[in-house]
Amino acid sequence: MKKVISYFAVFTLLVGLFPMSRAQASQDGTEREYVVVYEQGASLEAARAAISAVGGEIVRENVEVGVATVRTTNSNFMAAAEQQSALFGAAQNVRIGQAPDDRAKNRDDVERLQQERNDSKGGGSQSEHESNDEDVEPLAYLQWDMAMIHATAEGSYDEQRGSKKVLVGVIDTGIDGSHPDIAPNFNGELSRNFTVDIPEVDGLCEEEPDQSCNDPADVDENGHGTHVAGIIGAPINHLGTAGVAPGVTLVNLRAGQDSGFFFLQPTVDALTYAGDIGVDVVNMSFFTDPWLYNCPNNPADSPEAQQEQRTIIEATQRALDYARAHGVTLIAALGNDNTDLGNPTFDDISPDFPLGAAYPRTVDNTCLDMPAEGKGVISVSSLGPTGLKSDFSNYGVEQTDVSAPGGYFRDFFGTPQYRTVTNLILAPYPESLAIAFGEVNPDGTPNTPFVVRDCRKGVCAYYQYLQGTSMAAPHAVGVAALIVSEYGRRDRLHPKGLTLRPDMTERILRRSATNTPCPEPPLFDYPDRPDAYTALCVGTPDFNGFYGDGIVDALRAVNR
Repeated sequence: MKKVISYFAVFTLLVGLFPMSRAQASQDGTEREYVVVYEQGASLEAARAAISAVGGEIVRENVEVGVATVRTTNSNFMAAAEQQSALFGAAQNVRIGQAPDDRAKNRDDVERLQQERNDSKGGGSQSEHESNDEDVEPLAYLQWDMAMIHATAEGSYDEQRGSKKVLVGVIDTGIDGSHPDIAPNFNGELSRNFTVDIPEVDGLCEEEPDQSCNDPADVDENGHGTHVAGIIGAPINHLGTAGVAPGVTLVNLRAGQDSGFFFLQPTVDALTYAGDIGVDVVNMSFFTDPWLYNCPNNPADSPEAQQEQRTIIEATQRALDYARAHGVTLIAALGNDNTDLGNPTFDDISPDFPLGAAYPRTVDNTCLDMPAEGKGVISVSSLGPTGLKSDFSNYGVEQTDVSAPGGYFRDFFGTPQYRTVTNLILAPYPESLAIAFGEVNPDGTPNTPFVVRDCRKGVCAYYQYLQGTSMAAPHAVGVAALIVSEYGRRDRLHPKGLTLRPDMTERILRRSATNTPCPEPPLFDYPDRPDAYTALCVGTPDFNGFYGDGIVDALRAVNR
């Protein structure tokens, strides 16, 4: 279904603790946690009373969108909540079960290629330099992605590098605020962490670098968020790489755990906070766990699972509406399942938490991948170095708004020539993770071609190669940030900032994108890939399911 712009009412942020009495019926002694969505139009008092009546205790409340985290020992809580007229529904927030083995997994399936990294011997890249060119970063020659969208010294950097007054929120696993190629543009004061790692999932917290499950707002113990942030706004500082908008301000809105899980309450809180503090653009390279596709009434699902998915759709859309009504341009990755999202047919990874809970089910176009298919969201497909849609990228004429570079050939199978760094996206990498994964030698030099180190005047920084629609979305976010920088006006609610209506930002982003036709023939068979990757491109050169309105272009966006 086509996206339409919608807005949500404006309220003031109130988050706190509200202890309530619990009903004694249907108690089994096991405490569970749920996210509860209030019915539209219900008063806070009525919703809180309804939660208490069914044995719930509110531990966190987001009144802007009518969402609360609730703890209860009532084993029938979801069914009981649905019967309350003041409540829309409930979804399980955290279900502790068997933990995934891979702490570094990313829920949008961006592959770290750790196997190749571990197998590589002495293949790292090291750069020592003294550059006199103020416009060209030392690793720019490795950034084919920036060249594709003209975010270069000869391109957009010469016209518009982005304003410090423009805030870009990264809703992800965190941002390493100490990274030398992030720190100059990082705002730690505004950054927040909305989630807490779960030892059963993320590993023993005392073994983490900060020895805490509640990470500071300038930490990224996964690497995904730092990579995304660097694509958007790594500064021009004679070190490493530069982002699409190297002059903007980066704000960490951490909603993803170290393991890569993004649960409902943290994502809702991150979106509403973005609206409240004057964030101009947010990047959302994730899907909200535990459902890849949220189906309101799928017969394969239990009534409780259906209610949970309806609740995720409703809560997420309310948060998206709130953020957009507060001036936030919303941009999301389309996902890496090589699926036409206008015609999804199968899902066998949901629910993905706890491990082993998934079951096969048939899905259709009534099922939504959130937040990418939310109303008011600009969704981005991924391209490889040749400009062809990435083999892994989702697509669809109803879902793809624009396209951007994200890499090619993401898994370990097929022809080895595709598993090269020349097809991947290079961006900042936390040094602590490079060390933890054994990717550096004792002298600090990388021992794998998937990690690069650059040093200048005794300061060294690390960068890693990744790929996925997670990498495509931040390219579009960077261009959107340039648009706000170029055409925005003083923000009356946040006098230190700039603002531009999201519909205006989106219009310029789409109109300035480079129209790209479908391949010929439009039923494209990816060489050396299984038949499942064959994709049909539907549409015209002006708009189609692979490219949407076209490939984002940083120079054209600011030089109209």
